[in-house]
Amino acid sequence: MRILLLGSGGREHALAWKISQSSMLDELFIAPGNAGTRNHGKNLSFSPSDFEAVKKHVLEYSIDLVVVGPEEPLVLGIYDFFLKDSELRKIPVIGPSKQGAQLEGSKDFAKQFMSRHNIPTAKYATFTQESLNEGLKFLDNMKGPYVLKADGLAAGKGVLIIKELEEAKSELASMLNHSKFGDASKKVVIEQFLTGIELSVFVLTDGESFKLLPEAKDYKRIGEGDTGLNTGGMGAISPVPFADAAFMDKVHNRIIVPTIKGLKQEMIPYKGFIFFGLINVKGDPYVIEYNCRMGDPETEVVIPRLKSDILDLFEGVATNTLSERDIEFYDKSAATVMMVSGGYPEAYEKGKNIYGLNAIVESLVFHAGTSSDGPSVLTDGGRVLAITSYGRNLDAALEKTYDSISKISFEGAYYRKDLGFDVL
Repeated sequence: MRILLLGSGGREHALAWKISQSSMLDELFIAPGNAGTRNHGKNLSFSPSDFEAVKKHVLEYSIDLVVVGPEEPLVLGIYDFFLKDSELRKIPVIGPSKQGAQLEGSKDFAKQFMSRHNIPTAKYATFTQESLNEGLKFLDNMKGPYVLKADGLAAGKGVLIIKELEEAKSELASMLNHSKFGDASKKVVIEQFLTGIELSVFVLTDGESFKLLPEAKDYKRIGEGDTGLNTGGMGAISPVPFADAAFMDKVHNRIIVPTIKGLKQEMIPYKGFIFFGLINVKGDPYVIEYNCRMGDPETEVVIPRLKSDILDLFEGVATNTLSERDIEFYDKSAATVMMVSGGYPEAYEKGKNIYGLNAIVESLVFHAGTSSDGPSVLTDGGRVLAITSYGRNLDAALEKTYDSISKISFEGAYYRKDLGFDVL
């Protein structure tokens, strides 16, 4: 099979690494990729959201299957673009339809979907500029902390958790009247704050059946002890110690099965990954959010634990035969820690030389924001590298990861030294 993988981050490097091991692979192309993905296939320089460019390269390179990494092309409707084009129609896309991607593309759509299918989630209401006054009254009748979510895609930055009522009111006005998150905050979802511990659960579905992947827990805050600004993720661990059989049974029956059935009932085409952002509230799972693709940095711990041939699973999705495919995992723990640029998630510099990559033998190094200048590898993003290690348990995996990080350097490099602090 000739595969085109769309995206350029750590998630896509982990997927490229896994796809490259498949006995079914003839050739792998990654667009645009990064300095790490070039070790597993050929990087092509075009944007995953430029559908005409995608089409041109799919035809030029005789692509058999397209795997979509990031959310933007899915929310913009790449699946539908292929389906409507006579030259592309028969080429499968691993990713949901535009309507299915609304589970991530619109918080309000996701909340209404969960409400229709009795999927446990926080109580909520949605407001626009026209209904701002009702939104302010709604806040008056709530207890803090207050959770405000921009309805649309805001690059992981559209969620505010605020302790004080007056600040929450001011932020609501800023989101609706002054487009704090651009078009993403034309609508704002206000929801009840849930107290608990978060985790991420992933399935791969062909729209009929699904396969459950290993669960993970990521760490969003820049500072140790989960303090400071939210980021795209500072690292992740898998498995999650509290996600025992009893808890996962509740997740399966109360959340995953009703979601897959709900999509089918509403005739929403969905062939790809579903990410369930969950919170464990006194032993019961609630959905915080859906994503229509794998998470990043969770992919960097989940995919290394997958033993099965990933292309065999993707072929099952494409041909509606996923239920007939076997899925196996390594019975090992995995831990990934992100090395980020100084100043991230605010202003940071790019183009810094990265040293020590060749010294890493005990861990996997997934590139998240890198570029290449001949043999040199340079920083090219806020999150630069995801260092992942296996271990007989999480302690051993983390120890190996931190040992590998000590051998890598670039100017201004920063990483959290306390991953797993809340579950170990």
